[in-house]
Amino acid sequence: MSVQPALLPGDLAAASFSRFRSAAPLVHCLTNEVVQSFTANVLLALGASPAMVVEAEEAAQFAALADALLINIGTLHADRARAMLAAAETANGAGRPWVLDPVAVGGLHYRTRFARELLALRPAAIRGNASEIMALAGLDARGRGVDSADDSAAALPAARALAQCSGAVVAVTGAVDFVTDGERDYAVCGGDPLMTRVVGTGCALSAVVAAFAVQPDRLAAVATACRVMSLAGERACAAVRGPGSFVPAFLDALYALEVTDLQENVCETY
Repeated sequence: MSVQPALLPGDLAAASFSRFRSAAPLVHCLTNEVVQSFTANVLLALGASPAMVVEAEEAAQFAALADALLINIGTLHADRARAMLAAAETANGAGRPWVLDPVAVGGLHYRTRFARELLALRPAAIRGNASEIMALAGLDARGRGVDSADDSAAALPAARALAQCSGAVVAVTGAVDFVTDGERDYAVCGGDPLMTRVVGTGCALSAVVAAFAVQPDRLAAVATACRVMSLAGERACAAVRGPGSFVPAFLDALYALEVTDLQENVCETY
């Protein structure tokens, strides 16, 4: 295991993005109610197909039909929890990858217990901020609601441990994103602080992770999902004055991305 994660190589990112565009995956999003529309628009802008099927019986059926499943526990309640468990079990049975976004885990007991119940169902990938990943790994974390008070680099050892015990690729996102399978790591630079002033960018990233998680090299694919979002965010933020104009500019930037854009390494160091 490398102590210093390598930067995601541009050739790997470009190849992963090309496979994504060719596949145009259908992503079943059991996500929080605050971000459903934004998440759907992000997937559509990139060329994937979103579906929000939330009733438990239908969610269980649809999880076998979709290419990938996202489970985001942001607005968790009992009915949604039943749908999530049913969908995850069906996805596993059908061999479909599913992604866990453990929103605000650690600070609230009900969602923390439920996230660990989901973790036992072996997600293909987990995407969270530093505090969420540390808490899900069983460590003390300094989350503040859905926000992290911990640094992504500080959470990398917890992300590695979580990947090793769960079998998932773990992405811990922040100023620099770190993606690990427990043995190999990638670092993804980029983005802009303005992205944290718009609700749903992290949740939408988890849906994009699900869309990419269908690929054989899951570590590179999840890291590419992070790079796609950070690159589009950079470009959007360079063209706007604030969060009100960010969303349309961000969707346009996602739509305009080309495979060649992913070939460039975002930074030489971090």
